[in-house]
Amino acid sequence: QVLVVGCGNSELSEQMYDVGMCEDIVNIDISDAVIRQMRERSGSRRPKMSYLLMDVLQMDFPDAHFQVVLDKGTLDALLTDEEEATLAKVDQMFAEISRVLQVGGRYLCVSLAQAHVLTKAVQYFSQEGWVVRVHQVAGSGDSQQFVLPVFVYVMTKFRKIPGSAPQILEICPEEQDKPMRVESVERLVAAVRDRQHYALLCSQLSKTPCREQVSLDLCDKESGKPRYTLHVVDSPSAKPSRENRFAIFIIPQGRETEWLFGTEEGRRQLATSAGFGRLVTVALHREQHYEGMAGIQAELSGKVMELAPPGLPARQQVPFLSVGGDIGVRAVRHRDTSPLSGEYVVEDVKGDGTCYFRRLIFLRNRNVVQSEARLLAPTPLPGQKKRRKDKKKPSPAEPPAAIDKSYLCCEHHKAMVAGLCLLGGPDPLPASLAVLVVGLGGGSLPLFIHDYFSQACVAVVEIDPSMLEVATRWFGFSQGDRMQVHISDGLDYVAKLAAEAPAQYDAIMFDVDSKDLTVGMSCPPPAFVEKPFLQKVKTILKPEGIFVLNLVCRDARLKESVLATLRDVFPLLYTRRIEGEVNEILFCQPSPEGRRDPAELGARARALEGALRELGRPWDSSYVLADMLQAVRIL
Repeated sequence: QVLVVGCGNSELSEQMYDVGMCEDIVNIDISDAVIRQMRERSGSRRPKMSYLLMDVLQMDFPDAHFQVVLDKGTLDALLTDEEEATLAKVDQMFAEISRVLQVGGRYLCVSLAQAHVLTKAVQYFSQEGWVVRVHQVAGSGDSQQFVLPVFVYVMTKFRKIPGSAPQILEICPEEQDKPMRVESVERLVAAVRDRQHYALLCSQLSKTPCREQVSLDLCDKESGKPRYTLHVVDSPSAKPSRENRFAIFIIPQGRETEWLFGTEEGRRQLATSAGFGRLVTVALHREQHYEGMAGIQAELSGKVMELAPPGLPARQQVPFLSVGGDIGVRAVRHRDTSPLSGEYVVEDVKGDGTCYFRRLIFLRNRNVVQSEARLLAPTPLPGQKKRRKDKKKPSPAEPPAAIDKSYLCCEHHKAMVAGLCLLGGPDPLPASLAVLVVGLGGGSLPLFIHDYFSQACVAVVEIDPSMLEVATRWFGFSQGDRMQVHISDGLDYVAKLAAEAPAQYDAIMFDVDSKDLTVGMSCPPPAFVEKPFLQKVKTILKPEGIFVLNLVCRDARLKESVLATLRDVFPLLYTRRIEGEVNEILFCQPSPEGRRDPAELGARARALEGALRELGRPWDSSYVLADMLQAVRIL
């Protein structure tokens, strides 16, 4: 026996009757005109179905009379606001539905699932001990009939158990047969809201080109964690052929942080050069396992078509693109949590070509590489025979382990080292060099200075002891007579030196990230560029010394304020932007007399590089100090 509440003039009951789903259907509504109309329409053709004039808030049926109560839009129509009188009516409606349903019976409510409607229904029935499941039954792609998805709440009546019985809350998305258990009403409402936002997004993308890039996460069914991050990029300048209107680009694992894939401008350039009107880039997450390109294509084919551009033929073949035709290599070597830096990973990834790189990533900002080092290809031992061609090759997923200390991966580190050419004195390679580096990370910057400037004594200040362990274990860092690490807050360390031992460093370098992601400056923390502190930095710097600052600031007004403060403290200020990145390297000197013109800078850079090469250590041929200083300008 089925009760349809607020039946109106819907054909739903008639269709259920006619297809033989059920015949014992009682329809009720408070409109006398509707009930007369529906009785006349059904007539004698449906003898077992009845239409009664009745209010769902006060029904005449006996207790436990029905196995099913069906509601198509009545709750949505009644719960138009959250006024006290409205909520009281809804409570009365729910109480009546509960009364006329048998134990084990179900209340099925078809709804657009506005947040306040869904929350009210789920809270009421879950507190009564009922099992609550929310099904998505129609999406925006269903013959374009709906902009927002349609849901059905399935509330199964159980006897209320005294005490605090656990709530059973589930959601069953449209593309899944198996329901997913959720832990709270809030999480269930959030899951529905995500699907509503996604449906609205798909509807918009199917009608008009997107002026701004759209990003979304597709999550793993079991864990709920992000599995794919998608960016939808429309290229207005592209004039694609009929076949080149839409494509999917799989970013190889570990390369999602590169400029071409990890920035809005880079993705726009990628879409334009690929020649497609709309390109969807897909980044793979390190916590997930993927079964190669074919597996990813099979998994994404249905979902990405929901993001297709306007007018794309339904049977259009959509190509999946990548770099080199594979999904790349990523091997997580270490994962831990630091009280100061949060959760982090050390991972090896395959770069462009045959090179492998080791990276330190703080997961609070997973698209930023904190530290990076190139790995050395293994060399055969003396007398070791080469592997025969017919033997099994080593796994491509097994990167080498040794760190290439001669290679600076980060462009801003290359620029910071090149800034040592600005030091005073006729000799490009000074007889002694005292350097203070604030911010250790993986240790690449202080390690390079230590190894290539044999006369340098390097002091490193790092606030997080976990980073010293990471640098030592995973990035080949070590301490010695000329390299000492001090676990301390950089602010406190510099303040103490300023009070006790002024003018002792030839070079001071700040490469320290900010833990506060709400500020528009991720490097350094704002306290490091306040005027009183910068004056202390100047105090511990020798008169002819240089202060090098890695500045990463997206807030234009804040950046101008920082530059103005630096100019107040340091009379001579050079800047060097890093192409394709937000980083800007600032070279600050305490005396305007050290000013050098571009020609002199180039000559000193060539002389310094020549002196360093003569030391006999391996030198990266792509690293030309003079090139690093070509783009330097004086502020």
